[in-house]
Amino acid sequence: MTEPATPTTAPTLAVIGGGQLARMMAQPAIALALPLRLLAEAEGVSAAQVIVDHQVGDHRDLATLRRVTEGCRVVTFDHEHVPTEHLHALEADGIAVRPGPRALVHAQDKAVMRERLVELGVPCPRHAVVGEVAEVEAFGFPCVLKTTRGGYDGKGVWVVRSSADCAEPFRVAEQSGVRLLAEELVDFRRELSALVARSPSGQAAAYPVVASTQLDGICHEVVAPAPDLDEHLAGQAQAIALRVAGELDVTGVLAVELFETTDGRILVNELAMRPHNTGHWTQDGAVTSQFENHLRAVMDLPLGSPAPRERWTVMVNILGGERADVGHLYDGFPHAMARDPHLRVHLYGKDLRPGRKVGHVNAYGDDLEDCLERARHAAAWFRGDLGDESE
Repeated sequence: MTEPATPTTAPTLAVIGGGQLARMMAQPAIALALPLRLLAEAEGVSAAQVIVDHQVGDHRDLATLRRVTEGCRVVTFDHEHVPTEHLHALEADGIAVRPGPRALVHAQDKAVMRERLVELGVPCPRHAVVGEVAEVEAFGFPCVLKTTRGGYDGKGVWVVRSSADCAEPFRVAEQSGVRLLAEELVDFRRELSALVARSPSGQAAAYPVVASTQLDGICHEVVAPAPDLDEHLAGQAQAIALRVAGELDVTGVLAVELFETTDGRILVNELAMRPHNTGHWTQDGAVTSQFENHLRAVMDLPLGSPAPRERWTVMVNILGGERADVGHLYDGFPHAMARDPHLRVHLYGKDLRPGRKVGHVNAYGDDLEDCLERARHAAAWFRGDLGDESE
């Protein structure tokens, strides 16, 4: 009698952080038959709703990290806030940390990032670490003050135009025990993002450079590819992202946020070593999404094609507005889907709060203005901005 075949089981990947980025890793993980184990910050958070194998705990606690990664070959992240020393400890335990702590620190600490990018000759805004208001005055107003650690979505970032404006940034920095970084207030035409994926074997894939629009410090809209972007600048942006990924030994997705200046240059603004809001368009607009390529990269599988499926893809975030709870977002489906059968909607299962990212929509096609109108209309409908308008 022939014994039944034993199914091949893929190694379990641990994911730290229960936000929407981890949630959106779940779908390609299903297709790849890749088991995920999640460390969530609380029951019922976005990723915990869809990843069955999850534990609740504090990512700042080493014992918790060791518990959730036990038996896992690789660990990756939904955010960059795990203490660097804990990541070194996990590596010492034999866990492959991807991206590794020596790379991730450049996304965790803006001062470290700036110092390393300058060493590499990567174009950056003028900057300096400042410890008192007099140093900001010497740097020159107006400028931007940033906490070197912990800031995201506009938090920990201030435009200061006088010594009086510096009071809050220095108070926040002192309370949180972090340094402040002063940067020039760049005169930019628009913000760009160059997204790449890189595996431990050194294979890399570069997505088209996109243009992003910010609203109150939060990514609001992304157009892929960036319209009317000079081919030389586009190539330079991709080359910078690929070089940074290689020099810092990044594993997984790297997003390099850039300023396109009014005088035709590009400057690096921020780094993110995880799937990124400016890459959400890839879920429906690219052959391989950033989430699938992140999983492929951290597991050292061959990367998928980053090529666009359509000439244009527009992503618009759905931010919390007037509707009272996340269940009401579901009420937007009949209108949005009936009006635009090609529209793709991604909701995160989050409670609504004003300004909170609770989902996004993707529209794609050959006509950019049409894509913009469709995506903006759908996002506004989900936000409740269009009331009971019927089309």
